[in-house]
Amino acid sequence: MKFLFTLAALAASADAHYIFNILFVNGQRQGGEYSYVRRNTNAYNPVFPDILDKNDLRCNVGAKPGNTATFTVKAGDKIGFKVFNNELIEHPGPGFVYMSKAPGSVKDYDGSGDWFKVYETGLCRGQANSDGNWCSYNKDRLEFTIPAKTPPGEYLVRIEHIGLHEGHKNRAQFYMTCAQLNIEGPGGGTPGPLAKIPGIYQANNPGIAYNKWTSSPAPYVMPGPKVWDGN
Repeated sequence: MKFLFTLAALAASADAHYIFNILFVNGQRQGGEYSYVRRNTNAYNPVFPDILDKNDLRCNVGAKPGNTATFTVKAGDKIGFKVFNNELIEHPGPGFVYMSKAPGSVKDYDGSGDWFKVYETGLCRGQANSDGNWCSYNKDRLEFTIPAKTPPGEYLVRIEHIGLHEGHKNRAQFYMTCAQLNIEGPGGGTPGPLAKIPGIYQANNPGIAYNKWTSSPAPYVMPGPKVWDGN
């Protein structure tokens, strides 16, 4: 049985990589690849736990303030981030969305302020050793609804998926990008808990250094802060 799990792990490591670079709003595509998402320099390749204490954890390698356009949405809109080139999320693991309000124009913001988590998705059913039990597995996007009481303003919106197929070797794979959104609405909420990036994860967190390749894997524990309750 252990031999079969090892073969499966090797096969999984060869699966396609992915990057979230296409914005959808209320089911409608907005622009093309990287129209509203900061362009990273490592293409669709993952980063590994050695990035967890670096500023590149915010928006990915090379994704800096610059000329990326900002799209205006409303609190309560459904936002999606689609994988490039009609690819799919082909690794098991959790997905997250974090947001950080820019102090001014988001195109000039480096993400050094406070972040809060607005969405997470993990297991939908059963145990972690079956890839299809992960809610995001073989999907082409991550989607969430902007909380209705989100304070209006310009935000970096950080989309992330963590591939856990090599977590047992301390090589979890991180796929993330940042979109630039101007959020309109009445506000009224107080986002939290707040955190800095880097600082949301440690390499030895049980949800990162995770072994799914057993016949009875441990219950999965989401890494990072709790999701804002919207109030």
